[in-house]
Amino acid sequence: MRLLHTMLRVGNLQKSIEFYTQVLGMKLLRQKDYPAGEFTLAFLGYGDEENNTVLELTYNWGVESYDLGKGYGHIAIEVPDVYETAAAIKAAGGKIIREAGPMNAGTTIIAFAEDPDGYQIEFIGENHIRK
Repeated sequence: MRLLHTMLRVGNLQKSIEFYTQVLGMKLLRQKDYPAGEFTLAFLGYGDEENNTVLELTYNWGVESYDLGKGYGHIAIEVPDVYETAAAIKAAGGKIIREAGPMNAGTTIIAFAEDPDGYQIEFIGENHIRK
């Protein structure tokens, strides 16, 4: 078994694709409309779907927003330098909601951003598991 993708429902597909590609540097791997179901799927990631876990964005036609609820946490992305990543996200127009620095109960350096729909993305420095 392997983890294939995480799915997020989005209210503006183009705005979300722009955020994940232009701000976070992912590639749009594929996109397809499903007229019979009135939805569009877009798959994005840092590598191909055959060898990597990717992100699936689902746009249900005519739905502009979702209640994120209290159960969802965040997506985590490993980066070489959390401070540089947070600065680059801000420079690209992204929203940092927790500045880079040590986590509150340890020494791992993290930062959090928010996508256009309010989903949180955590950035963790490389080799965090070995620390």
